[in-house]
Amino acid sequence: MAPIAISPQTSPRLVPAPVKDTSILQHSDWRADLQRDGYAIVKGAIPRARAQEYQQKAYEWLTSFGNDLDFNDPSTWVKENLPVQSKINTFHTYGVAHEKFMWDARMEPGVLDAFALLWGTDELLASFDSLNITLPNRKDVPRKPAWEHIDQSPLRRGLHCVQGVINLSPSGPEDGGLVVYPVSHNLNDVFFDNQTNPKTWERLDRYLFSREQLSWYAERGITPHKVCADVGDLILWDSRTLHYGAEPTELSNQIRTVIYAAFTPAKWASEEQLRLKKEAFERYGGTTHWPHDNIVTRETRTFLEDGSRDPRDREQPLELPQMSDALLKLAGAKRY
Repeated sequence: MAPIAISPQTSPRLVPAPVKDTSILQHSDWRADLQRDGYAIVKGAIPRARAQEYQQKAYEWLTSFGNDLDFNDPSTWVKENLPVQSKINTFHTYGVAHEKFMWDARMEPGVLDAFALLWGTDELLASFDSLNITLPNRKDVPRKPAWEHIDQSPLRRGLHCVQGVINLSPSGPEDGGLVVYPVSHNLNDVFFDNQTNPKTWERLDRYLFSREQLSWYAERGITPHKVCADVGDLILWDSRTLHYGAEPTELSNQIRTVIYAAFTPAKWASEEQLRLKKEAFERYGGTTHWPHDNIVTRETRTFLEDGSRDPRDREQPLELPQMSDALLKLAGAKRY
């Protein structure tokens, strides 16, 4: 049976891409990798020495909560010595998305230039994304299984968002890091149109895949690939590409340190999304991977497992960034 053809023209629920893939991605550099494979590596987007400085700042932030954490002593890598994390080794409360070192890394010329080259404009919006510091082989928490997903609703068709990871540590085959399913983005529409019920599609830009659904991709030769990258590299991937963050193996002693960062053209944001983005910024809140749409402010307060507020919580970042015109425009708090 031929695949069912569903398009924004035939289904009013679907949202077409704001730009055609081929109009921006037919190139011979890393953008060709992104178009073909659904992911790419921009080598040396941040000079190695500066990337290491950002990692040190991230370490200082993590140890600023008055705990006994010692990066040289794995016996201290326990929950009691860490601020509250999400289930995927990330930190997104305590105002961390707006720490000075986070904004400084996002605004590195090599990072901004990559997204400006990708979208054909330097008038960009930034996501207010998380910090990931993964301490390998912790004894106090179980290993987390893979959770293959995409960060784009089945209702969106075509290229809408490209996500990014700023590598502040090496990511080798055994280290924690991004795992992608190369070329899976090209089957996004075919999969949803023929393997799922359109009535179940939601506007939430997140879809988790079952083992059975992953078998459908495997039958078509699409299998997982661990992305290896160096300090200062920028890893990019299409939000339609299946992916997940892998735990380090037992052979790794590398502390994974990355900043999630994405940028899209400011002109793509509606007035309502800009209002929500400005509100999130003023509250020092984190958002999703999406810079211009799907603006959902993550919980700005930090709570412990018993439901009480963490006494270490903060009303603002430990070190505020310099509120320059460039930063305010990237944040959506000031217009281009």
